[in-house]
Amino acid sequence: MLKLSNCFLGAVFFFSFVSVRAQVLQEKKALITVDLKKEIAPMKPVWAWFGYDEPNYTYMKDGKKLLSEIADLSPVPVYVRTHSLLVSGDGVAALKWGSTNAYTEDTNGNPIYNWKIVDSIFDTYVKRGMKPLAQIGFMPEALSTHPSPYRHYWKPGDPYTDIITGWAYPPKDYDKWRNLVYEWVKHSVERYGKNEVESWYWEVWNEANGHYWKGTQEEFFKLYDYAADGVKKALPTAKIGGLNVAGTSGKGASSWMNNFIKHCISGTNYATGKIGSPLDAILFHAKGRPRLMDGTVIMDMAPQLRDIQTGFKITMSYPETKDLPVIIGESDPEGCAACGMATNPENAYRNGTMYSSYTAASFARKYLLADKTKANFLGAVSWSFEFENQPWFYGFRDLATNGVDKPVLNVFRMFGMMKGSRVEAVSNRMYPLEAVLEKSIRDSQSDIGVLASADSKSTAVMVWNYHDKDEQGSAEAVDVTLNSIPAKKATLNVYLIDRDNSNSYEVWKKMGSPQNPTSEQIALLEKSGKLKCVTTKKVEIRSGKVNVPLQLMRQAVALVKLDW
Repeated sequence: MLKLSNCFLGAVFFFSFVSVRAQVLQEKKALITVDLKKEIAPMKPVWAWFGYDEPNYTYMKDGKKLLSEIADLSPVPVYVRTHSLLVSGDGVAALKWGSTNAYTEDTNGNPIYNWKIVDSIFDTYVKRGMKPLAQIGFMPEALSTHPSPYRHYWKPGDPYTDIITGWAYPPKDYDKWRNLVYEWVKHSVERYGKNEVESWYWEVWNEANGHYWKGTQEEFFKLYDYAADGVKKALPTAKIGGLNVAGTSGKGASSWMNNFIKHCISGTNYATGKIGSPLDAILFHAKGRPRLMDGTVIMDMAPQLRDIQTGFKITMSYPETKDLPVIIGESDPEGCAACGMATNPENAYRNGTMYSSYTAASFARKYLLADKTKANFLGAVSWSFEFENQPWFYGFRDLATNGVDKPVLNVFRMFGMMKGSRVEAVSNRMYPLEAVLEKSIRDSQSDIGVLASADSKSTAVMVWNYHDKDEQGSAEAVDVTLNSIPAKKATLNVYLIDRDNSNSYEVWKKMGSPQNPTSEQIALLEKSGKLKCVTTKKVEIRSGKVNVPLQLMRQAVALVKLDW
C-alpha cells in the first residue's frame, strides 16, 4: 500500500483549505453585470417628489436655497407637498406647525380670503420650475367644528398627539368649505395660468385614518366630495386624488383605502347627489420602522415596502383605478421628521450614510414592486426637507442642516443623472425582493445592489452596500461589468458617497461638532456636502464591454456614469 508522508498530507490539506477559502471569498465577492440592450421600462423619475410639515419654511433663507438645489438636480419638474396650507395663523413657522391665514370670516360670518402667504409658497415653487402637489387642508379656525384649542406648541419629546388641535376637525359648513377650495383653485388659475395649474395635483387632507382627522370615515368622504367639487368647478381639467392613508398594509388602513375607492366609484356624492366622486390619482403612505437595540440603530425596510405593495395591489384590484397614476404621498424610513435623535435615538441614522444607502436600496425595490404589480407608479414623496434655525445636525429627517447638504441629498443628485430606460442589472449580492419584504436586510452579508439606466448616449449604474445594522465594515470589492455599449470610447465618471466622500456630517464631526461654526468652517461644510466625483477618465470599450472595479464601504453608494 502506498504510504503518504505527514508532510505531504499536510500540504494537501493546506492547499485544499486555501482553495475552499478562495472559493468562499469568490462567492462572497460582489459581481454586477449590466446589459444596456435589455430594457425593462422607462426610468421614471419617481424620486423627484418631496414634502414637509412646515409650509412657511418654503420662502425662508435655507428653504429657498434647498429648493433651488432640488430643482437643479432634477431633469424634470419636481413636485412638492406640504401640510397646513389652509391653517389659520400669523405665518410664523414652528416645528410641525404652519399657517397661511387663507380663510377668515367677518363679524357676520362672511368669508374673507387672503392668498398672500399661499402665493408666496407657490411662487417659490413655480419660479424654480417646481409644481405643487397641493394639499387641501387643514381646517381654518373659523370653519372648524371644534376650533379651540387651535394653535399648538409641540416640541421634540412631547406626545405626538399634542399637535392635534382645532385644525383636525370637520367643517361647520360644507358649502363654505367647497367655496374656499373653489376660490383657491380659481385664484391659482388667474395667477399662474390654466396650463400650469392643469399640471399640478390636488389632494385632500392627510392620514384621515390616523390622528390627523377628528371625524368619521363618512365625514371624510363628505369632506373630499365637497373639496373635489370645488376644484372641478374652478378648473374641470384639474387633477385631484386621495386618500393618503397611513400604515397602508394594516387591516384598518386597507379597509379605509378600499372604502374610499368604492365611494369614489359607486357611492353617492355628498356634494352633488350623483354617483361617484372625481378621482384622478391614488395616494397612500409607506413608512419603515427603525429600532434601537443594545445602543445600535437597526433599520427595517420591510414595513415600508409592504405598505407600497399593498397600496399598489389595492389600486390594481379595481378596473376603474388600475390605470390611474399612483403617488406614495409619504415614503420614508419612519414617521416623524421633526423627532430628532436626542429624543428619539433610533433616528440617529439620519445624518450620515445610513440614510443615503437606505434611500438607494429602498427606491430600487419600489421600482421592482411597480414592475411586479404593473401599477402606474408616478412618484414617491420623500417627507424630508429642512428645519430653519435649528441646531446643526440635530438628527431631524432632513436633506440639509443650516444650508449644508447632508449625504442623503447626494443620492437624489445621482438619481438626477439616471435617464432613458431602466436596463437589466444583476448582482449576486442583492437581496431578493421577497426576502426584503419579509424581514428587510438582516443576514450576515450586506445588500450590494444595483439599479441601472441607459439612453442612446450614456448609462448610469447606481450601486450600494447597505445593511440594516448601523455599524462600520471594511470596504468590499465590487466588479461592475457593462455590456452592449454601442461605442468604442467613452468618458467614465464615478461618484461616491461614503465616510470620506460627499459627507458633510463626518467633516463636521472632525471639526469638533461646532454649533457656531465660523464662516470658513461653513464654506468647507458646504463644499463637503456636494456630490463628489472620485474618478474621471477615458476608457476603451472592447466588444461592447467595459469593467469598472469599485471599493464600497458599508453604507456607501456609488454611481458609475459612462458617456459616449
